[in-house]
Amino acid sequence: MDLSKDAYYQEKLVKLNYTKEDIQSKVFEECEFSNCTFIDCKFEKCKFLNCKFNECNMSAIIPMNCQLIEVEFSRCKVIGADWTKAQKIQGLNFLECQLNYSNFKLLKLPKIKMVKCEAKEIDFIETDLSDGNFKNTDFEKSLFFKTNLTNADFTGATNYFIDIKTNILKKTRFSLPEALSLLESLDIIIE
Repeated sequence: MDLSKDAYYQEKLVKLNYTKEDIQSKVFEECEFSNCTFIDCKFEKCKFLNCKFNECNMSAIIPMNCQLIEVEFSRCKVIGADWTKAQKIQGLNFLECQLNYSNFKLLKLPKIKMVKCEAKEIDFIETDLSDGNFKNTDFEKSLFFKTNLTNADFTGATNYFIDIKTNILKKTRFSLPEALSLLESLDIIIE
């Protein structure tokens, strides 16, 4: 199967395999992608509306001027994605995904879900992650700076370093023992 049409509606796209391709001006509405590979691909001016990606490899993708509205990724590898290139993102959900080395800098992503993910070395500088769900996600070496984490849920999350002086934390949920890492930015001694 190839992506020869301009628009896809309620289709199941299975085992598509693309590497270093430029995919332009496609509309995918209520589509389900399963076991697909899009490595180092550039999606340009595409729309993904209420779509699901299951067990796909989408490493190093560039969603250039794309719209992603209510898109869910489940057990996918989305490593090194630069989400800042998208035109509009709303309702982005990740479940059991690898998201390492991705860029979410300066984006407004309220209510984002990143549950049971590997999210290492991600850039969240000045990102709005309010009301987000980050349960049981590994944030090793991820960068939080001037990040809005109001009402976010980090219960069960691990390896995060969040400076409480340079990020917005209001009613943000954490669990012990990982919550003790929040004290690291205070230059205090606990005995």
